[in-house]
Amino acid sequence: MKRRLKKILIVLVSLYVIIFVGLYFLQEKMIFMPDSLPQDYSYSFQNNFEEIFLNTKDGAKLNALHFKVENPKGVVLYFHGNAGELSRWGIVVQKFIERQYDVLVMDYRTYGKSTGKLSQKALYSDAELFYNYLLIRYPEDKIVVYGRSLGTTFATYVASQNHPRQLILEAPFYSLDNVASQRFPIYPVNWFLKFHFPTYEYFKEVSCPITIFHGTDDFVVNYENSVKLSKIQTNGKLRLITIPEGTHHNLDNSEVYKKTLDTIF
Repeated sequence: MKRRLKKILIVLVSLYVIIFVGLYFLQEKMIFMPDSLPQDYSYSFQNNFEEIFLNTKDGAKLNALHFKVENPKGVVLYFHGNAGELSRWGIVVQKFIERQYDVLVMDYRTYGKSTGKLSQKALYSDAELFYNYLLIRYPEDKIVVYGRSLGTTFATYVASQNHPRQLILEAPFYSLDNVASQRFPIYPVNWFLKFHFPTYEYFKEVSCPITIFHGTDDFVVNYENSVKLSKIQTNGKLRLITIPEGTHHNLDNSEVYKKTLDTIF
């Protein structure tokens, strides 16, 4: 009996270690799910746009689309989720163009045509680079910063460092540590994560109005992440818009979401 228990224990410990090692070495692939595009790929959208590339200090080349409308009310700086590339996200941002706003949406390093090495510091710096690009072209009180899922941490960061008109977050996470701990509660994820993305730290420093959208049935980024964020004291007005039965992928189908966007824009 003791021998059998010992074998079972050895198997369980071995499985624990194997999974731990897998999580450590595969974490980047689990967080970032980029699709690549050939450098000569030609984007096609109904609305007028300009394709741009910005160069970073460490040699990365970042691709973005700048959609433009006649007599824009302002501009939306959009940070997308962790999958896909601009041919997809260029379609997603059409809802802002329909509301008479210009839109700038960029691809992160390794996504689409963008190059460079992924790191937490570099990704935040890249976000600031695109905000500064808009500052040269628009009054700051005309800039709305929008982040979805992974992009919410970059959106929050640039809003904390600047003074945009509005910060809008769709399915944000409190921190990546928090999300990882919920998914892998038996592992010390805080210890081995290379990307922590502490959204809550930057959240405290945001001075503009903040609107959070989150669905109660979101099993990718738990709704409690937004509840925790909404309890942080900020310098600007904050509201949490709860979408009953909303998931991680269908919030923009909600009438509550659409009506709130209409009010904001």
